[in-house]
Amino acid sequence: MHIWTIEKWIDYLDYDAQQYRTGLRLKSDKNVDPEVKRACKEFCKWLRIEYFFPVHIPIYLKSKKQIKAMDGEFVSATFFGPYDLKSEPYIRVSTGDYEELLDQRGRDNALVAILHSIAHELTHYFQWINGIELTPVGEERQATMYARYILDEYAETRGCP
Repeated sequence: MHIWTIEKWIDYLDYDAQQYRTGLRLKSDKNVDPEVKRACKEFCKWLRIEYFFPVHIPIYLKSKKQIKAMDGEFVSATFFGPYDLKSEPYIRVSTGDYEELLDQRGRDNALVAILHSIAHELTHYFQWINGIELTPVGEERQATMYARYILDEYAETRGCP
């Protein structure tokens, strides 16, 4: 069972009764590094070809080093899945630490760290849309595992991010 391809959401969403926006969109702050924007655009373009996003999911690239989650904690990325599946979720990813990551890890690994955050949060999206209930630790483990899997799959299609 691949969480990104299972379709439990069909049981919850009635496309005949209501119109849903679908797909994945990427939006970024104007100060996000151009190289980060390029890599994220390419990754999202590939994701749209490979996977179906049954409820519209925007990903906001933020130029800050960290973003504040709803619980007040500062994190590198966050997913918001509303209680009502008829409302749209969203993802926010911080990219302001790219220069530091670049110095510490090099270009490719710095970009992969950001793409990993996107894939991790998108796994939370698929947990949400499919009504998969796990413990908080289980949710995070699954999201980390699938993020690695998706990035490995993506890496097979190109030489570098």
